[in-house]
Amino acid sequence: MITKIPFNNERYSWININTDNPQELKSLYKDFDIDDEIAAYSLDKNERAHLDYDQPTDTFILIFNVPNQSKIDDHYETIPMTFLIKDLRFITISNSKNQYIISKMEKYLKRNPETTIFKFLFSSLLLITDSFFPLVEEINSDRKLINDKLKIKTTKQNLLSLSNLETGVVYFVSASRQNTVLLEQVRTHMIYRALDESEREQFEDALIEAKQLIEMTQVASQILQQLSGTYNNVLNNNLNDTMKILTALSILLTVPTIITGFFGMNMPLPLENNPVGWLVTIAISIVLWFGLSYILHKLME
Repeated sequence: MITKIPFNNERYSWININTDNPQELKSLYKDFDIDDEIAAYSLDKNERAHLDYDQPTDTFILIFNVPNQSKIDDHYETIPMTFLIKDLRFITISNSKNQYIISKMEKYLKRNPETTIFKFLFSSLLLITDSFFPLVEEINSDRKLINDKLKIKTTKQNLLSLSNLETGVVYFVSASRQNTVLLEQVRTHMIYRALDESEREQFEDALIEAKQLIEMTQVASQILQQLSGTYNNVLNNNLNDTMKILTALSILLTVPTIITGFFGMNMPLPLENNPVGWLVTIAISIVLWFGLSYILHKLME
């Protein structure tokens, strides 16, 4: 589906191509005379955030990482979103996973109908960056909840939940870094020199917000790594304690085995004909058992 919205007194037009079908998208690119190489960038779902400028066709392309608000395998991921500027047309390529960004862009354009193409672009990037923050806050809230559960009992399910949070944060850290590097590249690009003061101001706002997102995601990642390491150490200590107990029990259980084995030999032995000899062997086993228990307890302290 294609929607076209004119803005700035119809000087510019915003064209949004919403499709999940790559083949359909290829044919639409031909209609807008978009280069095949540029089209290949936007069709790659694993494409990293970057910018490109095709001078012969005067096409500016920017691919930005967008958070996928639907969890995959219980963790968040990111998806690339394509922005094209060509012949006073601002073209966005969206799908069902990032359609919520288009809705935010529409609201912005209604509030700012006199905006320019690049100001609209940088405002859109700012909207995308802001959409990360609620998800990072949700991850932090989930982390606190899981941490409280792990303090009570270290279960496999809670540890897996913690691992899922780590995976989601890794995606966000990587995406935020790529987005920030992209914006830094814009600053060194010839396009930046052609921007007016308001466009540069909007760009700086987007860059500042992107840097704040990096800091926020890195802090969340470091805390999750620390928690994961702490609970791994706790599990290792618990395992060591369990092995110590099992080792001590196995040693203690050898005492009655040795005593009964000794008196069970088929040869003349003390107490062989004593009616209470079995009580004596039990008493010897108990005395040795407690003596060995005392020694092991001192050694394990």
